[in-house]
Amino acid sequence: MERTILHSDMNNFYASVEIMLNPKLKGKAVAVCGSTETRHGIVLAKSETAKKAGVKTGMANWEAASLCPGLITIQPHFERYLKYSKLAKEIYNEYTNQVEPYGMDECFLDVTGSYKIFGSGMSIAQNIRNEIKNELGLTVSIGVSFNKVFAKLGSDMKKPDAVTEIKKAEFMYKIWPLDVSRLLYVGRSTEKKLKNYGITTIGALAKAQPNFLNQILGKNGLMLHSFANGLDTSPVMESDYRSPVKSIGHGITCTSDLVDNGEVWKVIFELSQDIGRRLITNSLRAGGVQVSIRDSSLFVKQFQGKMPYTTLAPIEIAKKAYNMFIENYSWNKNIRSVTVRAINLVPENEARQITLFENASEKQEKVFKTIEDIRRRFGKNSICAASLMGDIKMPAYRDHGIIMPGLMNGI
Repeated sequence: MERTILHSDMNNFYASVEIMLNPKLKGKAVAVCGSTETRHGIVLAKSETAKKAGVKTGMANWEAASLCPGLITIQPHFERYLKYSKLAKEIYNEYTNQVEPYGMDECFLDVTGSYKIFGSGMSIAQNIRNEIKNELGLTVSIGVSFNKVFAKLGSDMKKPDAVTEIKKAEFMYKIWPLDVSRLLYVGRSTEKKLKNYGITTIGALAKAQPNFLNQILGKNGLMLHSFANGLDTSPVMESDYRSPVKSIGHGITCTSDLVDNGEVWKVIFELSQDIGRRLITNSLRAGGVQVSIRDSSLFVKQFQGKMPYTTLAPIEIAKKAYNMFIENYSWNKNIRSVTVRAINLVPENEARQITLFENASEKQEKVFKTIEDIRRRFGKNSICAASLMGDIKMPAYRDHGIIMPGLMNGI
């Protein structure tokens, strides 16, 4: 039986939520922007009116304001967006249990088994579109097709508030004339390489020799060739599916440049608190640590190393990251942002040889788990390290509770 896959994309999501909650903004040029003061000053989402004026996602705040005089800028409220994302998923789950997030505002749905109850894919898509509009006050664009790649492409073809179907018998006529950049996973670098060889459309990519694509793009070239020919077979995972965690990290752009080792330590230690929290949540230990440093010229340096023993204690992760920083970074420039990542993850209960030094680490873990239990009961700010009090050059809002799914599973 041929699959029926939907891709639902909530239109201008952040901006649409803000406008829905404040009707005075309706019809006006609105942009949800990161804070200029905390150096996250880019457009995260924009209204249709702002879009028509030339405002684009990722554009600097000042550039957006110059293109669109009178632009209304709003600080993001992620807790609101997360709430409406969950409400939309509840609607999707009425039609199928195969609902795979692709970001906070996008989901894939496999409705192949829902025909007998709810009708065709187009009927289900129209029902979902109407329910989200009537119940949540938001709009979606939905693509309907026989695989995930074309469903995603379909949702992008007509916006806002629309349903587009791409059938197996006609995809060559609808899809192949489109610019190659419209195909999922064709980023700027890949687009440039393909166009250098005259491959400018999805159809040209579909007709290219696989060996040639493998030569210039590696295995990704073969994957894109399959996608262009409608051969994507990746499944839509069930709602409760969680992809295996390969690493856990957190990075942040500082409110002002870090100028000495002491300031770097505070940021690394604070980031490691979040990493330890998520290691506990996922019942994992870190076997290694990776640290990335972006200097004031935006040049990135990255270092990684193996832990002497696996751990979930933030202090151990922070010490490893900081020692690698000290050993590898020369202070030619001040530091703009820092990222710490726990790598080489293993299950927390995995059997391992305990060393004399690891006993101290286990004590650290017990202390941290107790601290996390206090935070869970009384709030995450109920207890913290004295060294992390005061100005540590990190934004006041750094909620770590929002998970942003990304890549498609099964590819």
